[in-house]
Amino acid sequence: MTSDVITTLNYFVAPPDGSRPYTDVSGNNATGKLIRNWGEDPHDMQVEDVRGKEELYKLDNAGFQYGREAPKHTSFLNDDEIEREYYPESIDLIKRVTGATKVVIFDHTIRRRRPGESDDNPQKRQPVSRAHVDQTPAASIARVHRHLPPTEAPSLLRRRFQIINLWRPISHAAVDWPLALCDFRSVDFEKDLMPVALIYPDREGETFGVRYNPNHQWKYLKAMTPEEFVLIKCSDSIQDGSVARLTPHTAFQDPNTPEGAPPRESIELRTLVFYD
Repeated sequence: MTSDVITTLNYFVAPPDGSRPYTDVSGNNATGKLIRNWGEDPHDMQVEDVRGKEELYKLDNAGFQYGREAPKHTSFLNDDEIEREYYPESIDLIKRVTGATKVVIFDHTIRRRRPGESDDNPQKRQPVSRAHVDQTPAASIARVHRHLPPTEAPSLLRRRFQIINLWRPISHAAVDWPLALCDFRSVDFEKDLMPVALIYPDREGETFGVRYNPNHQWKYLKAMTPEEFVLIKCSDSIQDGSVARLTPHTAFQDPNTPEGAPPRESIELRTLVFYD
């Protein structure tokens, strides 16, 4: 029995005045500063449960790839411990799965859904219920320059590189607000993706908002456990059409979630991935 669901996914809609879309990370309603100037466009979409068919979805064809390997670090309560213990084992995992020769983790985010609370500071990050891609190609290149020494970055950028997120549930299965991924083969790269400036106090990043397209094929792995993970491709320097370039993703409310299921908790690592 499959567990495909019909649910509402939030897509991106551009500012009506035609201005450049932005999200101001430090903006808040108290100061009157806009946090963002774009809107959401909800649509009912089918999300297919691919449990039992995980092998069909790879980083190169779909833009994401599931796997099973229990982490040695399991507490996920202390950032220093996560960096000391979980980072090295995750670098090893990504190298083994992808064949990459160098992996650099540049940050991690722990999300714990807290019903009724606002997601207003980095310690209270909640699942993102909005279709998005973490980096545009320009932002990806900027990340390499930001996180690697100027002596290394140019030579690394001459070879294949990717930004890949390693996502997994922590403490219990992600039955509540699971993660949906959009198969890149159903994405129109030119029409569906809109760059959104991410404005920090000291710099600017850029993400992709995802416009509605009825052809999008959304997938999830029902009740993913902490022993399971998914690699999410956010960017790939190969852009000739031979491989998936990225995968839009979003948390979604599964209407079949049993009452009393514990709120979702997850961790994602964001990594620069290089090949010889």
